[in-house]
Amino acid sequence: MRSTRLKSVMAVVGAACLLAASASSAWAVDKVKFTLDWKFEGNAGPFLLAQDNGYFAAEGLDVTIDTGNGSAGSVIRVASGTYDIGAADLNALVEFNASNPERALKAYFMLYDESPAALFALKKSGITKPKDLEGKTLGAPVFDASRKLFPAFARATGVPTGAVKWESMDPPLREPMLARGQVDAISGFYFTSLLNLKAQGIDPKDLVVMKYSDYGMAFYSNALVASPALMKNNPDLLKRFARAVAKGWKDAVKNPSAAIEALKKRDPLIDPAVELERLNMVIKDNVLTPDVKANGMGAIRRDRMAKAIEQLTDAFNLSKVPAVDDIFTDAYLPAKADRMLQ
Repeated sequence: MRSTRLKSVMAVVGAACLLAASASSAWAVDKVKFTLDWKFEGNAGPFLLAQDNGYFAAEGLDVTIDTGNGSAGSVIRVASGTYDIGAADLNALVEFNASNPERALKAYFMLYDESPAALFALKKSGITKPKDLEGKTLGAPVFDASRKLFPAFARATGVPTGAVKWESMDPPLREPMLARGQVDAISGFYFTSLLNLKAQGIDPKDLVVMKYSDYGMAFYSNALVASPALMKNNPDLLKRFARAVAKGWKDAVKNPSAAIEALKKRDPLIDPAVELERLNMVIKDNVLTPDVKANGMGAIRRDRMAKAIEQLTDAFNLSKVPAVDDIFTDAYLPAKADRMLQ
């Protein structure tokens, strides 16, 4: 009898401990402020889908997702501590680190395995190849990533950097100015400028598009960036966040329309058809590359990254070539199985 009573007491105590542990786990939710690099457009859908499908919550994360105003701004937000994690073009990170070595950041999870940097011209302009840009006027915002990378593109294609003139404008004016013939060519992300030109009534068949990746540019593009403090103090959070992001992108690859629905919840004024086309372009051209299909989202090839950094050093006229480990770390990558998108 006494043995039975003792077993009952132990069972009650054990159940109480399990309940307490469960409650403690439920309470231990990490709040994360995450900044996108741009507005709520199609390529933001997979992050929102990860949130709506409960992937962040399942990882013990309470995530706030905010829009951005460019990769440079996203990097600054993370460096200042205003945001914990940001999506930013890797090239903006390199440029920031060169100017702010005391606040240098690292990327830890690659989002766009292929850079969407490109140049656009109307066929009727007579521009058909890079050398035809000599003596021409190119237009783009001063912070445009493709414009910043142009010196490396020019060197690779034999175009003297001083042989072109740049005209600066706000982002909404870039494509209209090309359509009206006010500039000879523009730079921009492929999935942004192509769709904006279509909205201007320009048939893609009437365009000459020069993707940097087609001219030997090894550039990676958007990645998850985190502060050194977060990497040091809560490395497991970074893995959990990336694992949830990969799940969101996997769902978006399988059902892009679901990602656009998640997007529309945040911004009812979007054009779902346009944003679906944008997301499909990003998936096809920038995310689901042969490397990603084979090795999963998030990882890099060190030899390619080293080449990309050399090209960036040239583009930004840096005095020192950064090491791969100064720019990217794979210490917080989830397991390969958790990063496969198909």
